[in-house]
Amino acid sequence: MASRNLNKVMLIGNLTRDPEMRYTPQGNGVASFVIATNREWVTQGEKKQSVDFHNVVAWNKLAEICGQLLRKGIKVFVEGRLQTRDWVGEDGKKRYKTEVVIDDMIILTPKRTGEEGTEEDMIDVEIPESEEANLEESVNLDDLGDLDLGDLDSDEKDDKKKSKK
Repeated sequence: MASRNLNKVMLIGNLTRDPEMRYTPQGNGVASFVIATNREWVTQGEKKQSVDFHNVVAWNKLAEICGQLLRKGIKVFVEGRLQTRDWVGEDGKKRYKTEVVIDDMIILTPKRTGEEGTEEDMIDVEIPESEEANLEESVNLDDLGDLDLGDLDSDEKDDKKKSKK
């Protein structure tokens, strides 16, 4: 019997700061940010809370989108895998960092503040597997253009109108 492995992470939480964008020497975009997740429980009648902070990394086109759309405080759903990196610090000690490398992101905060979000207010961003697998290929940033939420919203509504006809 073949052994099976699974490395899957799904988080819903809020960004603790704006994403940090960097580029590899090959030109690949890398966005790093932290998501805070809260949990509550009751022990012996006393309500307790805990917050966990998760380091998140997005690559290539998804990184560009995260860099453009995400801001501190926004609630997001991310899906990806855990990855632990190690390196030797300047003091000679070995260091470790575990991150969630994402391949899917959905913004859950409504575009209009003060209103409840509907499915139409959410933005789902999924990068095809062919893009994910080829991290060494450079991203042409000119292909992305200026991403405007209004444009995405109007395209979606146009598609819905066409499908109803």
